[in-house]
Amino acid sequence: MSGKIRQYFSDRKDDLRDFSGGGGVIGKLILAVLVVYFLVALVLGMIWSSEPDVFSVREHTRAVATEMQREPVTGFATTVTMIRVAETLLEKPGGYVSNDIFPPGLWLDNMPNWEFGVLVQLRDFSRAMRRDISRSQSQSAEDRDLVIAEPQLHFDSGSWALPSTEAEYRRGIKALRSYLDRLSRPDQPDAQFFARADNLANWLGDLETRLGSLSRTLGESVGKASVSDAVSNINPEDPLSEDTMGEEVKTSWTKIDDVFYEARGSAWALLHIFRAIEVDFRKVLNDKNALASAKQIIIELEGSQGDMWSPVILNGSGFGVLANHSLTMAAYLSRASAAISDMRDLLTRG
Repeated sequence: MSGKIRQYFSDRKDDLRDFSGGGGVIGKLILAVLVVYFLVALVLGMIWSSEPDVFSVREHTRAVATEMQREPVTGFATTVTMIRVAETLLEKPGGYVSNDIFPPGLWLDNMPNWEFGVLVQLRDFSRAMRRDISRSQSQSAEDRDLVIAEPQLHFDSGSWALPSTEAEYRRGIKALRSYLDRLSRPDQPDAQFFARADNLANWLGDLETRLGSLSRTLGESVGKASVSDAVSNINPEDPLSEDTMGEEVKTSWTKIDDVFYEARGSAWALLHIFRAIEVDFRKVLNDKNALASAKQIIIELEGSQGDMWSPVILNGSGFGVLANHSLTMAAYLSRASAAISDMRDLLTRG
C-alpha cells in the first residue's frame, strides 16, 4: 500500500515536471508566474468581496451643493444620492465585477449578487423619476435627461465589451448629472421634481412587491409549503375538511448566499434612497403623518446592514442551534415592507 502511495506522488511529480518544461528555467518561470498570479487573485478577491460602507446622505448632499455652488432645492438630495449609489457600483474596490471574465472577478459569487440587488433599486427608482416624479401630469413631456438615464441603467448587467456595462452605466450617470444641473439652476431651472404624495406612493407600491418576493425567497431557505398548491387543494364545498398543504418549496443550498447578498444589496441601496426621500419629501411626509413610517423603514434597513462576522452564510433551521442569516434578513425586510405598506396607505388618503 505504501509503495502505491509513493508511486502516485512520484507520477504527480513527473507530471508537474513535464508541465513546467522538464524543469527548465522557462518552465519554472511560467509556473512561478502562475502561482503568484493566483495568490494575488485570491487576496484581491477577498478585498473586492467587501461591501461598501453606508454613507451620510445629508453630508454628501451638502458637499455636492457646495462644490456646485448651488442651493439644495427639492429633488437635489434624491438625485445626488442616485448618482452616488450608481457610482459606487463602478468605483468600489475592484470596480464593477458582474461582467468580469478573468480572475479574481470571475471567481466571485457574492459581490455580483450584491451589485444586482443595488441595480434593481436604481432601475426601479430611475423609472419612477422618469414616469412620475419629474412630470406634473400624465400629459406632460418626459424629462430629456431621464429619458436617457433610465434605459441606460437597464442595460445588460453582464456585458463585457462592445459596449461594456460600465460604459453604458456611466452614460446614465452623466444624464443624471445633467438633470441635477438643470434642476438646481439658480436663474431658471430647466427640470422638475414633484415631491407629491401620489408620485411617492406609486413607487412604494412597486417596492412592496420587490421586498415581498425577496422576503419569501429568503424564508424558503428552511423550506415552506407552496401557497398556490395549498390553496388549490382546498375543498370549497367542505370547510371542515382537513387542509392539504402544498409541496415544500426550498431554496437550493447553492443559491442561499446568492439570495442573501441580492437582498443585502437591495437594502443598502434602499437605505440611502429613503434617507434622501426623508429630505426631499419632508413636507408631504409631515402633512400625511407618514414621517414616523419613513423613520421606521430606515431603522429596519439599517439593521439589515449589520456587520457579517461569519465567513459563510449559515443556514440553520428556524429554531436550531446554528444561526440562519437568511431568516434574519427576511425579518428586517418584512418589517420594512410592513412600514412601507403603512406609509403608502397614509400617502393615498385624502
